[in-house]
Amino acid sequence: MRPRFLSSRRRVLVALAVLVGVGALWAAHVFLAEKAAAPEDARIFPLSVSGAEGATDADAAPEAQLERIFADIEAMRLSAALQRAENLVQRYPNYRLAHLIKGDLLLARARALENFGAARDAPPERIADLRAEAIVRLEGYRNKPKDNDVPRYLLQMEERQRHAIVIDTRKSRLYLYQNDQGQPRLAADYYITQGKLGAGKQVQGDRRTPVGVYHVTAHIPREKLPELYGHGAFPINYPNEWDRRQGRSGSGIWLHGTPSDTYSRPPQASDGCVVLTNPDFDALGKNVQIGLTPVIISDAVEWLSPEDWRRERAELQQRIDAWRVDWESRDTERYLAHYARDFRNRQHDFQSFAAQKRAVNQGKRWITVKLENLSIFRSPGAENLALVTFDQAYASNNLTHSMKKRQYWQRENGQWKIVYEGDA
Repeated sequence: MRPRFLSSRRRVLVALAVLVGVGALWAAHVFLAEKAAAPEDARIFPLSVSGAEGATDADAAPEAQLERIFADIEAMRLSAALQRAENLVQRYPNYRLAHLIKGDLLLARARALENFGAARDAPPERIADLRAEAIVRLEGYRNKPKDNDVPRYLLQMEERQRHAIVIDTRKSRLYLYQNDQGQPRLAADYYITQGKLGAGKQVQGDRRTPVGVYHVTAHIPREKLPELYGHGAFPINYPNEWDRRQGRSGSGIWLHGTPSDTYSRPPQASDGCVVLTNPDFDALGKNVQIGLTPVIISDAVEWLSPEDWRRERAELQQRIDAWRVDWESRDTERYLAHYARDFRNRQHDFQSFAAQKRAVNQGKRWITVKLENLSIFRSPGAENLALVTFDQAYASNNLTHSMKKRQYWQRENGQWKIVYEGDA
């Protein structure tokens, strides 16, 4: 029986190697390690979990536990791998991926395994979903952002914004950033599910997750929701002003949890929402501020060094302040030079907006403009777009007015210009 067990074990190692995306290299390593190990009896690990190598991992996140399971498999510590899988199942009884891995490790004792998910009646599409989940979970865990790297999008968080959410749909990952005196610091990251057809939502019902800069608009507790949404939901403001300008449609894009009988869903399984496990949703929810927390969804997050991040932030800050100063100058043409020719808001295009400003400024003897609670978030993608929000206090010889304003700035011939402006 010993040769058959060794063959079975080697087959399950190869199958699990394919699962985590290292394929033939890991399979070759496993084969050589198996031949090199001595004495031969040391290679026959008892599959009892009692006294097996490795800690209980009681406090480890699922990705960390998966990483350790596959490290144990690679190092031929099958008893340790099985114990970790058992711990994962005990901690998350509805975690189907953990059950599948545990089942494969147990089945390897009885027969040769030809592939990942060796149960003969396992639906192929379900196995493919679990394989995809394992791959993105492990890649997300192994390839975390460098300690000093910053998402390009978080150029400036206002003081009241304690956290920001950045989502990488390609990696099925949500990053939570803390506002550390203006400097974004990575606080946590979570596995997420996105739309069935990926990112880049355009129309109602296309089963895609939107890409852009949004914010949380509300919290809906679990008591008011169907079972599908798990522990609750955080709606976001899709479609925003820019989406509507681009003709994008749809609604009901939420961050939400999972049904009670499901620990996690495959990487692409929603109708456009961003879905977290219930424990992760609960942890994230402690840091969400309604109306304040930005949610930036990208198809692939761009990272900047601290130096490049500071340079991009300073460039936009300078342009915003130059716009403010030129408005105070009452030189209407200097002021209008900050607006793009395709500027449009809810009432005006550029021509009618410019005509109104020229008429209004004729009656001004002085103007002061103060900006507070400024935030600057670059939009993902190739649009070279930035969302700027602030509290504006305007005063002149014949009018005093305060408002919360939202602007979209876009590069035009190498210069940042305002393409949209309105109340927030």
